[in-house]
Amino acid sequence: MAYLSNSDKDFAEMLQTIGVNRFEDLIVNIPDNIRLKGELNLPEAESEFGVSRILQGIAGKNRKLISFLGGGAYDHYVPAVVNALISRPEFYTSYTPYQPEVSQGNLQAMYEFQSMVCELTGMDVTNASMYEGGSALAEAVLLSVQQTRKKSVLFPATINRRYRQVVETYSGNMGIELRSVPQKDFVLDLGKLDSLIDEEVGTFVVQHPNYYGFLEDMERISAFCREKNLMLIEVYDPISLGILKTPGGYGAQIAVAEGQPLGNAQNFGGPFVGLFSANEKLLRKMPGRIAGVTIDSEGKRGFVLTLQTREQHIRREKATSNICTNSGLMALAAGIYLAAMGKEGLQKVADLCLQKAHYLADRLCRISGVSLASPAPYFKEFTLKLPKKADEVIAKAAEKGILPGIDLAGEGHPEYLLIAVTEKRTRDELDAFAQVLDKILS
Repeated sequence: MAYLSNSDKDFAEMLQTIGVNRFEDLIVNIPDNIRLKGELNLPEAESEFGVSRILQGIAGKNRKLISFLGGGAYDHYVPAVVNALISRPEFYTSYTPYQPEVSQGNLQAMYEFQSMVCELTGMDVTNASMYEGGSALAEAVLLSVQQTRKKSVLFPATINRRYRQVVETYSGNMGIELRSVPQKDFVLDLGKLDSLIDEEVGTFVVQHPNYYGFLEDMERISAFCREKNLMLIEVYDPISLGILKTPGGYGAQIAVAEGQPLGNAQNFGGPFVGLFSANEKLLRKMPGRIAGVTIDSEGKRGFVLTLQTREQHIRREKATSNICTNSGLMALAAGIYLAAMGKEGLQKVADLCLQKAHYLADRLCRISGVSLASPAPYFKEFTLKLPKKADEVIAKAAEKGILPGIDLAGEGHPEYLLIAVTEKRTRDELDAFAQVLDKILS
């Protein structure tokens, strides 16, 4: 120890104080086979310019792939104004607006976001956002069970599997039953509904468009919910509402979504932002934050967080939700996107997605052995049946610079491929995909 520096001595004393001899004693719970052995493979210290050159060289090795991946995260165009505004330090570095007198900008941004999502969905109220789509749905299920006092929920087989896993995690110890509504031809088999319903069922969850890209028969589902007095929860794609009927138009009591398509990049899977809207009767039971507008003592308009009595930090065990925060920066991006696009812009994006998806599907279905998985209509995603396993097609297409979609083997469909087409895909890219798939299957 005589040759240790002062910092080394301090570290040794710290270890001795907490009762261990070596740093390794602190990480005994980490399996040995995943620990780093030896030194990090890093170059010698460099200047800022030198580091930039090294990183540019590494980035230059990346392959540029044309992406048709979807399944909940989509390659939509993000207007430059979005990143320009969310990068401003007053938004980018701020935390939480508990003190309204110094947080008017953030609170107004939340309020405007809520207002635009209400207009988008045709719903009465929207909160200031959730963590992401899966947790938004889980909170919706908890709210519906608390409201209806019935713990059985009709849950679709055509929903995003990851959303189902989140809901199962939330509800696993609460006695909530998720009754699976079976699928037929990759849409819900509504002929089985009467056999699933009884006095214990109070809620019907539906994803529209569903995970496989196809549109559910929402008119029939909505009528069924009204007839059986069920609470309807719709999981929607926010871009689709540029041309599809809104959840409010179908009489949904709660509408939730993943807001990533609204001005947020895919970011390797997050962070994302959950959208949560409801009718006015559920306002006081909604989870998360709600920003409201008021008038101060001088008659000036001001913004505040309101109706917080439902939250855990005040009501504790009587709360309807434990969520007390939101994905503020991502919600801000969504709000800027909606404001920048406007009603006509969103309709244009939705129409481009629709037209390009149908163009590609028509091209691909001309290939021998390839067909749509369902005769149901679809929006920007669709599922194809292939004459060979999808993982083989994906591997070979990637070699040609195309990510063709998602292998549905995890859903029990190894010969099916889920394909997403956004407004960013050009005709040349769509044609290239068709040519590559034709060669792979020939």
